[in-house]
Amino acid sequence: MADMLVKLYELPPLHERLVALEEKGIVIKRPIGPENYAVIDWIRDNFVRIWAGESENAFFRSPRSIFVATRGTEILGFACYDATAKGFFGPTGVAKEERGQGIGAALLLSCLYAMRDEGYGYAIIGGVGPADFYSKVCGATMIENVGRGIYKDMLRAKSE
Repeated sequence: MADMLVKLYELPPLHERLVALEEKGIVIKRPIGPENYAVIDWIRDNFVRIWAGESENAFFRSPRSIFVATRGTEILGFACYDATAKGFFGPTGVAKEERGQGIGAALLLSCLYAMRDEGYGYAIIGGVGPADFYSKVCGATMIENVGRGIYKDMLRAKSE
């Protein structure tokens, strides 16, 4: 698992991506408190329990450090920052049947812009899966010799 670094002062535009999604009925927003269980349950059901745990932390920050993609009352994807460690983006995920529409990129950039607005100069994407996606969308670059990074000695539930 590698980590990547993003320069928050060189982010690509976000507005056009949001408008394009809204034309399809898809909205990117910060969920409100009463939506906590719906979002966390959706993450647990569609991804892994660990991500649900990380994401729940994002609800307890002010402002919340989680964004969701919705179509009406249907959750399509999520993205968090500062959920596991300050300055870190993730976890994030989009429902399999909704991928390829730009939802993941819009969620990523929404988080990165929020981080920039909160005063961060850089963001770390921890435990990267799709490195090419992050390079393409936000210019992320690999951080060399990270190993397992902050996840190195993480405790896991028996069911994981």
